[in-house]
Amino acid sequence: MKHLEEPFGLRSLSLKKLYAILAFAAIFSIASCSNNNDDDHVVQPTNYPVENPLSKYHETAGFTTTTNFINSGDYEFGLAFSPDVKGKITAITIKLPDTNPNLRVTIWDYTTKTVLRTETFNVTATNTLITKEISELALEKDKKYLITMNSNDWYKRAKADNSNATYPITAGNIKILEYRWGSGTTQTFPVNISLNYNGGDLSFNFQQMD
Repeated sequence: MKHLEEPFGLRSLSLKKLYAILAFAAIFSIASCSNNNDDDHVVQPTNYPVENPLSKYHETAGFTTTTNFINSGDYEFGLAFSPDVKGKITAITIKLPDTNPNLRVTIWDYTTKTVLRTETFNVTATNTLITKEISELALEKDKKYLITMNSNDWYKRAKADNSNATYPITAGNIKILEYRWGSGTTQTFPVNISLNYNGGDLSFNFQQMD
């Protein structure tokens, strides 16, 4: 009995289909492994905690005594600082011993003495911490800034013996450089520096960025 042989052309066509299928499967397998490897190496953004340097600054400076000043003359005053990392200010915080419906807060470029941001607070409650979220303000690493308020009410934080604090003072990722003040109601970069107290309480919420 004769065996029927498959025509050469048909056999060749079948092999070509087989090779094509195998090649496609190999390419798919390689692509799949590549995608899996890519997924394994995706870097997720770090959600850094929000910091407020004021309490740590007072503690490190040794400013343990507090005196209230109410209706004691108008001044532009606040803290010069520098971030140790790139970050952003997300909110401003304030606490006063008296109410103020129109408290002006300014954030300055320390070097150029130009205004970066002006915010207005309606302080309706005394001795109460008020937090105002603001449009995020990006801060550069190691760049010097100044945050001030214009007020005739404040807390004076000082050492018991009224001696000078040693600057700079590190509070988390913020380095406090000095306390500055100037008299008057105009939005003017203050020129006076005092080392033995802080007039406040004015501060900000800071968050590190990658």
